[in-house]
Amino acid sequence: MAKTLKEAPITTASARAKLAAGEYPRRLDADASVWYRKGKRGGVWFARWRNWGDGANYLQSPVGPANDVNDKPTDGLLTFAQAEAQARQIVAQGRQEQKAAAAGPALSVRDAVEIYVAERDARDSRRKGRAVRSDAGQRLGRYVLGQDKRGTQEAIPAAPLASVILHTLKESDLLTWRADLPKELKGSTEQRLINDLKAALNGAYSTYRERLDPTLPAIIKHGLRAEKSDSDDAVPLARDNQILTAGQVGTVISAAREIDAEQDWDGDLFRFVVVLAATGARFSQIARMKVGDVQRAQGRLMIPSSRKGRGGKIASVPYPVGKDVLDALLPATAGRGNGEALLERWRSKQVAGSIGWERAGRAPWQSPSELQRPWNDVRQRAGMSAMIPYGLRHSSIVRGIRANLPIRLVAALHDTSVPMIERHYGRWIVDGLEDLAAAAVVPLVPAKNGSSRVVQLRGGQ
Repeated sequence: MAKTLKEAPITTASARAKLAAGEYPRRLDADASVWYRKGKRGGVWFARWRNWGDGANYLQSPVGPANDVNDKPTDGLLTFAQAEAQARQIVAQGRQEQKAAAAGPALSVRDAVEIYVAERDARDSRRKGRAVRSDAGQRLGRYVLGQDKRGTQEAIPAAPLASVILHTLKESDLLTWRADLPKELKGSTEQRLINDLKAALNGAYSTYRERLDPTLPAIIKHGLRAEKSDSDDAVPLARDNQILTAGQVGTVISAAREIDAEQDWDGDLFRFVVVLAATGARFSQIARMKVGDVQRAQGRLMIPSSRKGRGGKIASVPYPVGKDVLDALLPATAGRGNGEALLERWRSKQVAGSIGWERAGRAPWQSPSELQRPWNDVRQRAGMSAMIPYGLRHSSIVRGIRANLPIRLVAALHDTSVPMIERHYGRWIVDGLEDLAAAAVVPLVPAKNGSSRVVQLRGGQ
């Protein structure tokens, strides 16, 4: 094409006016050009480029009508500069589509999400030792992929975003999807959903980037970026009624001991609540603790790192605890191997041919839902009907802050970040440092009789 194409003077309106009816090209690159077709009623622009799938053919696409009056931008009519710019975009998009088609079937948002959901389901199933549907799969199924009718639950149609081809994805597609989410969706749930979709799309680009537009990561980033808060007031993660004093935590633990005895938990419920209260760790972290994580000689528990983030963490975090906590865990460690699960609970099965149940062995705790029913009894017994298990984590973090521990240490002990602590527990950081701030107060206002109470510092400062 580069050797045979004969370019014509079509860059100005006056030059085009001198041309006879016909088609005239201007090269964009070695295999593409913008063309001007002059007819009886005016001229039009179109783009033409080599079909990489078949070297003997070319592809072309209309650009728009030409402005043959002058070289100034006009609504609906294109100057040469405008036509050239649009032609380059058309050629680039056409080549990207050819490239994607040559590499295999075009990937859609649905494909990217389904791959991600399958990976998350497999990971969660592997961790729990049984087939489960991940939280990400449930969220993305409901708000992106759609789902069939289930019992009394009506079928949910797929979002229009699911059918968008990845190499044609635009920022507006993502923004429209976000705008169409239910208004009653909780902010935290919406952010988790957005994070899941972002991970799915970025994962697809990482795997198939040779088939996708290089600008896709930027489109994902800006289309799914976190929205700025329209309020100057920071929203705390923990409500006041979730922050317990040491005495209140003791009340919760006592209630757990009573409920444990009444419901024949054999100490399993009591020990789990003790570790929750003593360390402020997440349910998933405590459930993965081993017998060897109880280091009585050092007076500490080794808490497994959470599985949040991209990795690169240390395997576990040492958390100092008192002798009372270590004594409470003695029945779970005596005579057992270091590699066994520390906290277990009884499993039950229904007796064949009856409505009765019998114990079928012990196994580690698996899901926070296992704690829900006994926890309701514990908080009612403790007289704290609004308390949730995660409140023990909030209380542990605030307890460290109020003890004036370095924020970096509080974050490390609780396997989180300093920005997260500062963002959601800033109020208690200020309260914890109030005494230190008060010590820095000095009198500044002179007495009315003219005598000064200002103390002169050394060096004339």
